[in-house]
Amino acid sequence: MFDLAFTIDTQSASTPLTLPIDQAVIAGWTGRDPVARDKHIAELEAIGIARPASTPIYYRVSARRLTTEDSIEVSGTESSGEVEFVLIGWQGRIFVGAGSDHTDRKVETYSVTVSKQMCDKPIAPVLWELEEVAGHWDRMILRSFAWIDGARVLYQEGTLDAMLPVEELVHRGFAGKGLPDGCAMFGGTFAAKGGIRPASRFEFELEDPVLKRTIRHAYDVIELPVLG
Repeated sequence: MFDLAFTIDTQSASTPLTLPIDQAVIAGWTGRDPVARDKHIAELEAIGIARPASTPIYYRVSARRLTTEDSIEVSGTESSGEVEFVLIGWQGRIFVGAGSDHTDRKVETYSVTVSKQMCDKPIAPVLWELEEVAGHWDRMILRSFAWIDGARVLYQEGTLDAMLPVEELVHRGFAGKGLPDGCAMFGGTFAAKGGIRPASRFEFELEDPVLKRTIRHAYDVIELPVLG
């Protein structure tokens, strides 16, 4: 277990809160629309990544892979980010945030589980209360931008009505027992516009158009040489 410091933004106040995290779960293939889900599966198959054993699927990674820092180090040039909403359980409550499931795509071709463990998972240091957004959950927007060859490009964008509802996602992932305290779960992503590719910097956000607020975070990708 380790601690991550966040700011909890509500409609009335912003409060610092340090949360003990002891589980990290990366939910994959969480789309409601089977056509869109299969598009993302096909996108990964095109770069040599096998179809998942089930949909959705829940990958476990080390909790210490989670970070709120503004840079990460990766091995080589074949990793990339994915914007996702993040759910964190604490004392029976659920907070909502945004994160990037940064993944090594070369390793992913032979083991998705290992590829998830290869890279740190940046999370924005701001969270919302789930109960404040549950009523308009489907209208919220996930969006990412990637810096590629010196240009900032829109990389992913979509509304959460494309993803499984929170209740179903949690129910299926934890045998109907609810999101455990200290567990951070990533909720799935959208297909990349123009295909999956590496970037020198990755920006991501979760927009709430009803309450008119946005969680944003960005990080630089520092590529370490692979010498053997």
